[in-house]
Amino acid sequence: MFVLRLTGGDRQRAEDIVQETLLRAWRNAHRLGAQGQASLRPWLVTVARRIAIDDHRSENARPPETYGRDLEAFSEPDETERVLRLMTVTDALRTLSQPHREIILETYFRGKTVPEAAEALGLPLGTAKSRVYYALRALRSALQQRGVTG
Repeated sequence: MFVLRLTGGDRQRAEDIVQETLLRAWRNAHRLGAQGQASLRPWLVTVARRIAIDDHRSENARPPETYGRDLEAFSEPDETERVLRLMTVTDALRTLSQPHREIILETYFRGKTVPEAAEALGLPLGTAKSRVYYALRALRSALQQRGVTG
């Protein structure tokens, strides 16, 4: 259904994109197997979306009379990227230890300062500061394993 929406209802193009996506997954199976099943779906959705965008761009490089399809569906606002980011961050947060997850939730998601988070969690300030530091390192590493850079 997702790919069918990307192609504006063109079933043949949607099937081609799904086939290319699965081919790429098969070629990268050695990398994807190490990531685990939870992170496979966002990877597949991202690859399918990028293939659809590449197809759209290559069509725009050709004379307009060769294609009679209306491609306005690509310009509509799409929540896919936001949802994929949310799924990826949530998956990465699940890999953190409970103390690291708690301090990240307090400081970054609930907007508390480190002293406020320390008080809310009943921790000494120094402990809270070091947990933030190590939790961010662990989160960065987990996100890099999921293909998020920068």
